[in-house]
Amino acid sequence: MEMLKKSNLIPIILSGGSGSRLWPLSRKSYPKQFWPLDGNSELSLLQKTIKRLEPIQNISNPIVICNENHRFIVAEQCREIDIEPEGILLEPFGRNTAPAIILSALHALKKDKNALLIVLSSDHIISNESQFFQAIECSIDYVERGNLVTFGVLPDRPETGYGYIKVEEIVDINNLEGIKIKEFVEKPNIVNAKKFIEDGRYFWNSGIFMFKASKIVEEFKKFSGPNAEFIKNAYEKSKKDLDFLRIDEESFSKCKNISIDKAVMEKTDLGIVIPLDKGWSDIGSWYSLWKSSEKDLNNNYLKGNVYLEESSNNYIRSENRLIVALGINNSVIVETEDVVFVGDLNKSQEIKKIVNEFRKKKLAECDSHRKVFRPWGNYQSISEGHRWQVKKISVKPGASLSLQMHHHRAEHWIVVKGTANVDINGVTKLLTENQSIHIPLGSKHRLSNPGKLSLELIEVQSGPYLDEDDIIRFNDKYGRA
Repeated sequence: MEMLKKSNLIPIILSGGSGSRLWPLSRKSYPKQFWPLDGNSELSLLQKTIKRLEPIQNISNPIVICNENHRFIVAEQCREIDIEPEGILLEPFGRNTAPAIILSALHALKKDKNALLIVLSSDHIISNESQFFQAIECSIDYVERGNLVTFGVLPDRPETGYGYIKVEEIVDINNLEGIKIKEFVEKPNIVNAKKFIEDGRYFWNSGIFMFKASKIVEEFKKFSGPNAEFIKNAYEKSKKDLDFLRIDEESFSKCKNISIDKAVMEKTDLGIVIPLDKGWSDIGSWYSLWKSSEKDLNNNYLKGNVYLEESSNNYIRSENRLIVALGINNSVIVETEDVVFVGDLNKSQEIKKIVNEFRKKKLAECDSHRKVFRPWGNYQSISEGHRWQVKKISVKPGASLSLQMHHHRAEHWIVVKGTANVDINGVTKLLTENQSIHIPLGSKHRLSNPGKLSLELIEVQSGPYLDEDDIIRFNDKYGRA
């Protein structure tokens, strides 16, 4: 694409959400942006967000800002698509989009004081990419003149799950140009959503922005001076940790939890909307995911091990077991390793209430999957009982767990695939398939994969206390000791 010859464009990828409306697939431990949800692609939403920008000339590698608990997932998913981010910024906790964007802008300004930013959520689907590129190209001149650009999506239905932007005049979608913002509107009820469609001056708020890094920082200071100082301090006190930048927790905690819309866009005179016509979804619910997915002749989206008869208008997804549906309509059915969810497709916005109730009851299924991802690979709980637990552990080639010790449990490892290098109290042993070894309680031990294939083993734990916090780390290549 012939564009962006004046300044490099730096993508800012916001990857801090938990996506609870897509529970049980999306959970805090592994939220929706890390799942492949866009059609039959094996790429996650985060990976597709980054790859989508590849045709643009003079574009930099992205700055990704995420929760520190997801840092290794982000790094690994970038590595899988051969992308080395300009930075992975770690928020100690979420403070909404304004602090995340300002932190990223400060980081971009260290690279280029004239940097232009495009801010993207990591969990959007954009099917009409040619129009998306046209909108970016149209935005460049406005951004160069100092405007703060947001992309508005022309609604094709009365949607209560999105915020809206009202503009000053009805838009000619065939004549792509910036339109002055009149007001931002919170998520409406269905009556008002229908009125917005009839009015013709309302867009869905996509949460996609373009502006100069210096200009968004300047406007934020103007409207939110104290918060700007807290964010500046948090960034200046940040510390490098491997490939990550840890934002200072104490300074960051003083910053207000606020969106960029409320902090800047609703107050500035520089706001401009660039219209998009269809082909966008923020995947905010199972309904919106079903709406944006390719479906069969009966309007069903099927993924995984599914058998269906006499059924229509469904989203059905199996991660493991066979799902058989007969005479089912307008439903969402999602099976994971520990939960089966069945619901009315049109009520999928209400899942968040259920998740909040589960959280009050401290149910493990609320926030965590049985498969837990680590920088070296993953482990999955298979079965457990009183004083024992069985896990499957997968270690990536060349990866290594920390040198560690447990006070309350012994372990027995059985290699079922690959080669394991096991260190117990300084004595090293190489194990191959069908060989096993005992790790006595209180011993210092480390597991490594010296091979070129994935290592898989079964771990049997026994003892009075089996939770993950019974780990004393002495040394760790990922900086967790």
